[in-house]
Amino acid sequence: MSTTSANNASPIVSGTTPLPASSSSSSSSASATNAMASQQIAGNFQSFLQLLTTQLQNQNPLDPLDTNQFTQQLVEFAGVQEQLNTNDSLSTLISLQQTEASSQALGYVGQTAVVSGTTTALSNGVAGWMLNIPSNSNLTVNITNSSGATVYTGNYSVNAGNQQPFIWNGLGNDGTQYPAGNYTMTATAKDSSGNHVAVTTAVEGVVSSVDLTQSPPLLWINGQSYTLSQIQSIVTQTSSGSSS
Repeated sequence: MSTTSANNASPIVSGTTPLPASSSSSSSSASATNAMASQQIAGNFQSFLQLLTTQLQNQNPLDPLDTNQFTQQLVEFAGVQEQLNTNDSLSTLISLQQTEASSQALGYVGQTAVVSGTTTALSNGVAGWMLNIPSNSNLTVNITNSSGATVYTGNYSVNAGNQQPFIWNGLGNDGTQYPAGNYTMTATAKDSSGNHVAVTTAVEGVVSSVDLTQSPPLLWINGQSYTLSQIQSIVTQTSSGSSS
């Protein structure tokens, strides 16, 4: 994840130069499982201690416990105790890691982030995506609404480059102006030889809030939730308030 200035690359705009048409409960379950395992180990530890104490109290003075056998039992006793201490240390480390992740997530609130994703919001007649295109190719985009119906399809000749903006004006192929809402893009491409080119998409938006009840925490951008690992970059602003 990196911090970048706003992309100045020429955007790919829908409707221009078209070519001929040719995705907490799991965290809670893990915590419950760990707690149950710790209780089971602690129970075994107490049972072992009681058996060892009883054995020492009731051994035959004329035939005491073999030294080697007694030493082995003490080693086992120490091993169980070490396992308990290790579990406690791991729980502490996990708790510290979760706290650090929460603090980091809160720091993104109000910032403009570029995240891996395909769904963004159409607002005021504008919706935008970022495309990572590894080589010069013929690009085909398909945009669907929240119901899964296709609202726009376009073909473009594009050059290689990362985080190339694609701007859709909300107009369908039949000229219909679609309403504000969430829209999803699918992008495919082929090079001049007809080979498929792997195109990945990202979306840009302001982090409006953070859900700390989930593990890892979720960032909310344009009405969609994302994890910290999905952040590709943070878009910085100039002192005058305009993107640079």
